[in-house]
Amino acid sequence: MTFILWMAVLGMVLLTLALTSSYLRWMPVTTSAVCLLLGMGIGPLGVNLLHLDIQGSAGWMEHLTEVAVLFSLFVSGLKLRLPLHHRIWRIAFGLAGPVMLLTILGLCLALHYVFALPWGLSLLVGAILAPTDPVLAGLVQVNNAQDYDALRFGLSGEAGLNDGTAFPFVILALLFMQHGGFDANWLSGWALKNLLWAVPAGLLMGYWMGRGIGRVTLWMRITYADSTLSPNDYLTLALIALAYVAAEAIGGYGFLSVFAAGLGLRQAEFKSTGHTETPAEHLALPVVGHLDIEPEKALQGDTTQLADTQIAAGVMMGDMLAFGGLVERSMEVFLVTLLGVVLASHWDWRALAVAALLFCVIRPLSVLAMPWGNLMNRRQRSLVGWFGIRGIGSVYYLFYALNHGLSDSTGAVAVNLTLSVIALSILAHGLSTQPILAHEHRRSC
Repeated sequence: MTFILWMAVLGMVLLTLALTSSYLRWMPVTTSAVCLLLGMGIGPLGVNLLHLDIQGSAGWMEHLTEVAVLFSLFVSGLKLRLPLHHRIWRIAFGLAGPVMLLTILGLCLALHYVFALPWGLSLLVGAILAPTDPVLAGLVQVNNAQDYDALRFGLSGEAGLNDGTAFPFVILALLFMQHGGFDANWLSGWALKNLLWAVPAGLLMGYWMGRGIGRVTLWMRITYADSTLSPNDYLTLALIALAYVAAEAIGGYGFLSVFAAGLGLRQAEFKSTGHTETPAEHLALPVVGHLDIEPEKALQGDTTQLADTQIAAGVMMGDMLAFGGLVERSMEVFLVTLLGVVLASHWDWRALAVAALLFCVIRPLSVLAMPWGNLMNRRQRSLVGWFGIRGIGSVYYLFYALNHGLSDSTGAVAVNLTLSVIALSILAHGLSTQPILAHEHRRSC
């Protein structure tokens, strides 16, 4: 009955979103915020229809959230078409590196000195909540292959990179609690294995795998004239799985590898179309979550001026973005609804102060502290500071910690704070994102 009930609830949530999508589009609210409220309504806070034991569900929830993040990371990589030497990439690298480290440090200090949490737990919660989320940040990410806006591109690159670069610091916190403090012996091993090796190994493995498979796939589809008939959905699943497994096999981070695989595949497409802005590029412009064109209609219009390589590349990118986006949105609906269901049992009032510090002080100051030069103006820096959306990636790290040695008492505090802050992020950012973006659009017109 529990499985049937969950299926019924998921079906009703999806039906509600489908029937109300035309209304939600004009309202200052995101799908995630609606799903969170629906989950609260069917959970103990509302009709008390569903319950979920977090500790008992930690095993399968870790893998479920992991799959959701993997699809989202791959789609994030596919969206980023600029070559890696372009100067806008410096924004993404700065946000996913120094800004994330400053956020971890700031949140760790606040949790320890303001909320009196132990150092190990403070570091763990800081590492869990520091990365921004690729699943819930669709509205502030790039819209299409030709969207080179510094704000959107930087946030997209950050969301793709920092879900992997936060991993070593989650592990650092777990080792700190396991050993009761820092020690030169295990700290050096952590730095070599989890930082200096795992990060570049994951990125390089995924990038070259995606780029290589992309070039081979395009060559085969041109050679055998099947550019519009090949199952690109299979290619999406295969590349996500193989990039993840290959990176993990050599001790790299699978998250980074999957993101880099999508990026490498997009770079292969970029090279195949001759680096020029041609109509073929517009075959691969569906906005994930808000499709401008349907994949099956991607070839409508005049394609007589397009080279076979351009058509094959455009159809492949369009299909993969559409399929990956569909899976991503479905997982988002389910997981955010689950968060709403369990929120009543795990609400922590301290999260109001933690979220206020994270959203309004620590994240903005971390962004402003970076020497961006002329990469972003002051207004763009303020917007980047606010759009630090937390979500499914943090939920994955939470369940990873629960399954890797976190004690029950410490785990309960981590669960309550993490889930409460994520819920507040979904509401605060969900209610503010569309009005802010609309205002920015009017300013730029």
